[in-house]
Amino acid sequence: MGEELSGLSVKDLQNLENKLEMSLKGVRVEKEKILRDEITELRQKGNHMHQENVELYKKLDMIHKENAELQMKVYGPMEVDKTSSSSTQQFTITNRYSMPALQLRQPQPQNSETSVPGIKLGYVLVI
Repeated sequence: MGEELSGLSVKDLQNLENKLEMSLKGVRVEKEKILRDEITELRQKGNHMHQENVELYKKLDMIHKENAELQMKVYGPMEVDKTSSSSTQQFTITNRYSMPALQLRQPQPQNSETSVPGIKLGYVLVI
């Protein structure tokens, strides 16, 4: 290609350079337009997804409330343990009448040495 340019005058070379610059500018303008359109479309999709997310959280909250009301109707009064985190709410509904009661107690003696009441602390050396 350089051989074809060798016969051109300085004015012809300047005209060719200007044409190339104008063509390159047109390509850049078109590229920027395409990128701006894609950015706009992605922002719209992001806004739509955010709106759907808000609606789903509202539905989830409503379902939790409905479940709590149904539990109240079916099982009567109960404890509702509501734990809030930074972005979501978790609800645990327990029926205190149907839960087994657990209590702590002293360990049962396993051999004759530990039959003395109370707790012995220490290390056992096994050789």
